[in-house]
Amino acid sequence: MSHTREEKIEALGRIIDTLDELRVKCPWDAKQTNESLRPNTIEEVYELADALISEDKDNIKKELGDVLLHVVFYAKIGSEKSDFDIADVCNSLSDKLIFRHPHVFGNDKADNVETVLQNWEEIKLKEKGGNKTVLAGVPSALPALIKANRIQEKARNVGFDWEEPSQVWDKVKEEINEVEDEIKSGNKEHLEKEFGDLLFAVINTARLYNVNPENALELTNRKFISRFNYLESKAKSLGKSLKDMSLNEMDAIWEEAKQFENL
Repeated sequence: MSHTREEKIEALGRIIDTLDELRVKCPWDAKQTNESLRPNTIEEVYELADALISEDKDNIKKELGDVLLHVVFYAKIGSEKSDFDIADVCNSLSDKLIFRHPHVFGNDKADNVETVLQNWEEIKLKEKGGNKTVLAGVPSALPALIKANRIQEKARNVGFDWEEPSQVWDKVKEEINEVEDEIKSGNKEHLEKEFGDLLFAVINTARLYNVNPENALELTNRKFISRFNYLESKAKSLGKSLKDMSLNEMDAIWEEAKQFENL
């Protein structure tokens, strides 16, 4: 369904009005603070991410609404403290987008994505109150896999990258060898560091081949869960416990589960 610009603005206004009333009349909404909402916000963003990777349109719409509620809620709390309101949030975002897109709103030229990304990092360093270094914009609280990917992307945007994707395989092999060496040495502290280097190199490889490592790993997680659930269900139907089955028995059912995926 498509709505007019006026209808979209009216819908956003309705959210603001509804939250204003809830903030006064609902005991739960009235007592919320930035600190109390933060865990819920994280949960809502993960639920949106789950809906996105599942390509569940109905849930994407629902979870986008939940995330939008939190944006409006934080702006409401900001207005109550006379710090900022939703207009300040929107105007700040618009100003930032215009400033970071001089090839659209100014006279700069950017004919491809690579140029846009390179300019983006340079512009962010020039912003008032912006990042002082290229990697300063990577949130420290990000999950490690996503953080590694963002670090690598930002380094690439300023030219620090492999010349050809194929070159990264030598680095991956080097890290595998170093992991094997530490396994033999029995030094657990060094082994952890080398595993970290290996994972970082694998994430870098995915990026170079235009694969989002977070999405790729999540798809594999879901695939494993589906197969394991099939294994567990099949074992129960046979009157067996997984603990009592041999590895060969479980492998046979596992292969059976893989066949059902392709139906």
